[in-house]
Order: sequence, then structure tokens, then C-alpha cells
Amino acid sequence: MNKIAILLLISISLFSCATKKEILYFQDAENLNLEEIKTSFEPIIEPNDILYITVSSIDEEVVKPFKRTIGTEGSPVTNNIQLQGYLVDSEGNIRFPVLGTLGVMGKTRGTVEQELKTKLSEYITDVVVDVRIINFKVTVIGEVKAPGVFRIQDERITLPEAIALAGDFSEDGKRMDVTVIREEDGVRKVSKIDYTSSQLFSSPFYFLKQNDIVYVEPTLKGVRKSGFIPDVPALLSLVTVVLSTVILLTR
Repeated sequence: MNKIAILLLISISLFSCATKKEILYFQDAENLNLEEIKTSFEPIIEPNDILYITVSSIDEEVVKPFKRTIGTEGSPVTNNIQLQGYLVDSEGNIRFPVLGTLGVMGKTRGTVEQELKTKLSEYITDVVVDVRIINFKVTVIGEVKAPGVFRIQDERITLPEAIALAGDFSEDGKRMDVTVIREEDGVRKVSKIDYTSSQLFSSPFYFLKQNDIVYVEPTLKGVRKSGFIPDVPALLSLVTVVLSTVILLTR
């Protein structure tokens, strides 16, 4: 009986411990050595994005009709950059002073900048246009040290960068099964990412898009800490194997 008890204790202990394979990041990172970086990223404008568009010229009087003004100079409303932005409507359009309705959905910032510059050049000879997506954000939740919603100013963030912003995985974070939830073209897409594999770098979810949600699942140890019932079938299966082994050894 002592042998059985010892074997059971060892088995349960091993069952609850994380292995090196479950903890280390990018375990096959040597495969990335000298690999050509082919992935580039520029966000695509979607409905409900807020665009901050500036139009400038040497003669500021000429550009005044093309500037959006809300409230009075120096007022809290005027200083709120969100309210100064152009909301992309459900049909993918914005309403721009003088120029009217402009279609921007499915385009990059650079494309919109160039199109605006072409249209405004009919009125302003030395026009400069800058377009930014000011509501670009990602959400990281689950077993990370500092979950939250993170606003990204330069509109470019990778999955490892998002995990780092959230303080990295917690002790109970499941690194082999990170979920990314994305809404694209009116369709919700879900992808499972193995953070321990270098294949992460070639995933279409390596670069996060605006409003992506990253969820880190808890390990079995984390689930037990929460007070939920552990993975009983797996545990019973392990115990069965151990008992069978003990019976064979004691014959």
C-alpha cells in the first residue's frame, strides 16, 4: 500500500506541474535565423474608425474652409481630439468640408491621404494632408499580469507587443493556446496561437488590427486556483494507468 500511495502522490504532483515545453516562448526560434522578413502591416480603415485629418499649407487662410471646427477656440470641446475626428459610418464614408461624402472603407491611411491631396490640389497648390486612426486599440484579457484596453498611437502592434503591454503572461497563463478574436468585413474570426512556437511570426494574427481581443486561457493549475473542479476525466485516466502499473509490479 505504501508503494501505491507514493506512486499516486508522485503522479498527481507531476500532473499539476507545468513542463518546460509549456513555459518557454518561441522554442524553435533557431528556425527564424536569417529568415527574410516578408510581413508588413498597414491598418485598413473600417466602419466606426475615427480619422483625424489635418490639412495645411503655407497660406493658412486658404485651408480654413477645409478644416473641421467644433466649438470655440480653446474650449474643452475643441481640445478633444476624438470629437475633432471624422467617424467612418456604416457604409464606409466620411463627410469632409467642401468635398462632401468620401469613401474610405477598405483603404489604407496612405491611400486616403493621396486621394484627399489630389482633390484638394484643385483648391490649394501646396497642400499637405495627414491622416491618422485615433481610436486604434486592442484588448488583452485573461491570465496576464495587467489586463486592459490599450490605445496604440502608431497604429502598428504585434501580438508579443500586446502581451508585453499587459505585463506578460501570469504564472497560470496558458502559452500554447492564446486566442485572438477579430471582426473583419462584418465577420468574426477566431484564431488559436501557440506562443511557444516560432510559427507565431508567420501567422496572419501576428500583427493585431484595431479592436482585436486577445484572451489568455488559464492552465489547469489556474482553474484549480479559481475553485473550479479540475479535469477529473484526465486525472482519473492517469490514476487508472498508475494503478494498473502498480498491480503489474506487485504480482
